[in-house]
Amino acid sequence: MNPELDYPALIVFLVMFTLVTVMGFVAARWRRPKTLAHLDEWGLGGRQFGTWITWFLVGGDFYTAYTIIAVPALVYAVGAYGFFALPYTIIVFPFVFAVMPLLWKVAKRHNYVTAADVVHGRYKSRALELAVAATGVVATMPYIALQLIGMAAAIHALGIPGEIPLIAAFLVLAVYTYSSGLRAPALIAFVKDAMIYIVVFVAIAFIPLKLGGYRAVFESAEAAFKAKGSGGILLAPGQYIAYASLAFGSAMAAFMYPHTLTAIFASSGANTIRKNAMLLPAYTLLLGLLALLGYMGHAAGLKLTNNNDVVPVLFKTLFPGWFAGFAFAAIVIGALVPAAVMSIGAANLFTRNFWKAYVDPEISPAGEAKVAKITSMLVKVGALMVILFLPTQFALDLQLLGGLWILQTFPALIFGLFTNWFRAPGLLAGWGIGFVGGTWLAWTDDFKPLHGFVYDGSKFSVYSGLLALAANILVAVVVSAFTRGRGVGGRLTPSAERGLRRS
Repeated sequence: MNPELDYPALIVFLVMFTLVTVMGFVAARWRRPKTLAHLDEWGLGGRQFGTWITWFLVGGDFYTAYTIIAVPALVYAVGAYGFFALPYTIIVFPFVFAVMPLLWKVAKRHNYVTAADVVHGRYKSRALELAVAATGVVATMPYIALQLIGMAAAIHALGIPGEIPLIAAFLVLAVYTYSSGLRAPALIAFVKDAMIYIVVFVAIAFIPLKLGGYRAVFESAEAAFKAKGSGGILLAPGQYIAYASLAFGSAMAAFMYPHTLTAIFASSGANTIRKNAMLLPAYTLLLGLLALLGYMGHAAGLKLTNNNDVVPVLFKTLFPGWFAGFAFAAIVIGALVPAAVMSIGAANLFTRNFWKAYVDPEISPAGEAKVAKITSMLVKVGALMVILFLPTQFALDLQLLGGLWILQTFPALIFGLFTNWFRAPGLLAGWGIGFVGGTWLAWTDDFKPLHGFVYDGSKFSVYSGLLALAANILVAVVVSAFTRGRGVGGRLTPSAERGLRRS
């Protein structure tokens, strides 16, 4: 895609991006505390975000620039199979409603900032804490890099060549995140979500009118898949298990990521989280409508060399320049919110569970905030370097692994909320088996998220992350039973047990 410079689109884009940049710096004064030199204030916004702010912030974490680009691209490439992302919020709703308020209470009571803080507080195991923290940082880095891929697709669609605009946009993000902390993406999330809703609703109303209606859209898509010899607007019977396992495993992993947990910990209370869980399915509607843009790409007769170009080219082809610029601004701003929260989540983990744990145990609250600010900058720079100097496929492969990896922290973080039966050696051994075994499965499957099986002459595939999690839990149970019988390993302290009962 090598478009000419579109001046109306560029002007609208610059106006919206400037507005969001100003909001990012103003956010430091929004609900201003006595000081931002405290991790609770800089990294969690003072734990005071109500229902609407939390909803927009969680939505900003879920629906990112790469989601807006990648989901329609996957539907464009493979058809109905690409809709596996659609059931996320429906599947995860009961989990969030039942579990996340309890996790929030534990974190609030003990001043925990990260998932690894919670794990250490439960099991008093530095090794298990470090495993959870390192997994969170490693799984988040490629996720930030993928926001850059989405930003780059939108910026290049404007006709701006090279990487300088991308670097400039990310530097702006880095500076106002350093200045305002979590308040910046929380405030910007209002504008970001409003813009994306406008773009999507206009697109699903206007584009089918130009293409002959939805019947023509689906017929054109089905004809394109038949001509290609793969894909379709309906799932094939052999895809049912793969589709279900991907949807379920991805939903379980979604709230294990540092950025989604950061939004949870920043909430003002357990009821706020429950209300948000009830509102989460609204985002499913948005994602489903976004995915339909992939089918519309076939109906519009787009000829693409890169499937990720389907949304930018669709808007560039079918809309006037000013609205295309508005849509591209929505995509880029859709990268700024999650990228900021992701870098803050990773910085919180590094500060609390590495720097404070191993380098400076007596660090002051102001010192913690300073380390986190610097780390958030370095995390963004690292993600930028991945995009600039490594093949894009490298970031894609790592992101697929990210979901598998972060899923392996589920037993250590969640099981301890409900029982003190598990022991730290068992959970650490389970994490190790799941992490290494899942990575090996992904490697043997050429970094595809599914692992194939043959049973009774039939072939089927299962999400590798779920297979790794099953091995993780099995090992955790066996090793915990062994260590319990010998009275060793990670028993909860009396105060932690009392806290668990009160929770």
